[in-house]
Order: sequence, then C-alpha cells, then structure tokens
Amino acid sequence: MKMIKIYEGSHQWIMFGRDEGKPDKLIDTNQYAVCTANRCLLLEPGGVETFAPMMAALLHFTRVEQITDLFASNPDPDVISSLGLWDQALTNATLHAPAIWEKFLNHYGCDSISYAPIADNGGTIKLDSVELQLIPAHYLYSPGNFHVYDPQAKILMSGDVGAALESPGAPVFVENFAAHIEKMRFFHQRLMPSNQAKRAWIERVRKLDIDILAPQHGRMFRCDDVQRFLDWFDALQVGVAAHI
Repeated sequence: MKMIKIYEGSHQWIMFGRDEGKPDKLIDTNQYAVCTANRCLLLEPGGVETFAPMMAALLHFTRVEQITDLFASNPDPDVISSLGLWDQALTNATLHAPAIWEKFLNHYGCDSISYAPIADNGGTIKLDSVELQLIPAHYLYSPGNFHVYDPQAKILMSGDVGAALESPGAPVFVENFAAHIEKMRFFHQRLMPSNQAKRAWIERVRKLDIDILAPQHGRMFRCDDVQRFLDWFDALQVGVAAHI
C-alpha cells in the first residue's frame, strides 16, 4: 500500500491506497488520515480486507492510542465495513458519520467506538487546533452523504465525487485531465442520481479555496485540475439510468 503525504504544516494529511496486494475482485479505494501532534482522524477507513494493511500503514505516522476519530461519508462496505475491526482495536474513538445511517452502520459492529451523528446541514470535527468542516453532499451518491474540507490545508476529501475506476498501479494525481474524463464518466452519470443535488454541491464547493480534491477512488486533482473537474461535472447530465 502506498503512503503519500499530501500536506504538511501544523498537521499532516496522508493518502493511503494503490494496494497491489488487493484481490482483483475488489474495488480499489483511497483512505486518508489527518494527524496532529496528539490525535489522528481516519477518513473512509475502508473495507474489512483493508484493515490489516491500513493499520500497518497508519502506524508509520501515529500510535494506536492517538487514533481518536473515524469518518465515513456513507455506509458503503468499501468505505466502512472494517468498522467492527477498528472497534476491537481502538479503545477511545469516535465515528463521525451521517445521522441517517447510524442504525445501518451499527450492523458492522460499533460497540466500543462512540457514534457522533452528523446533522443534515453538516458540522465540524476538531482535532487539537485543527477544525475540519463537514460539507453536505447529499445524493452524491448516497442520500445522506458528507465531504470533509480543511481550510488550512485547502484539501477537500470528496468521497465518490471525482472518483474514477482504475487499477492499483495508476498514478495518484491526474496528469492529463482530458484523458482522465472517460475514466470518470460512467461512474458519475450512473451513480449520481440528481442534477439538482449536483448543482447545489458545486455552488457550495466553488466558494471554497481548494488546492487538492481527494476522492475515495482513483486519482486526486490539484491546482487548475480542481476547477476543470468542477466545470466538467457541472456540465455533465447525471442520473442516466432514469432514461433507460
């Protein structure tokens, strides 16, 4: 599993992914960690099968007792089915996840970890002096869905928005946006059900200062490619299955 530091200042952002040991039958995912001096937040912890490599990779940057927070944008198994294993490994942690999904997520096992439900209008996660914003992203593609924005690092962890389905050997950043479009098109047109929700999200996100857009699948976008993606997504008609 690759471990790539994408921001370092008063805190760190680390991207984990491109696990070449992952079975081909499983979708490739990106996990992210935000680490301060005393605490660590794990974003989109991953599926059951990623727990062991993720724990091993995370311990390069923090200690087990400093993993105090988890975040799940939605209840998909590739996002959070490892919850039961983290529940056994962590002694003092909180899961930040949409309120609408609490009783669904508890099926994965959430006995030791406390659940901090996110209201529909969002909220914040505070790690020492770092305050992360929880950005509503409902119906993109989950009915209850959130993204995480760090105004200091200028990073938006965008969940399934910006996702592309690629092999574990793919680069971690988009290198040629025009060539990357066809890797994203089907995923966004078929899984995103609502043009209205898409436009509301784009209007909200265009107000943010973003250097890196970091999705849960595929490559990250940086600098001008962030705006290129927003323009492309804005023009894309989604929910195409409704017309079949």
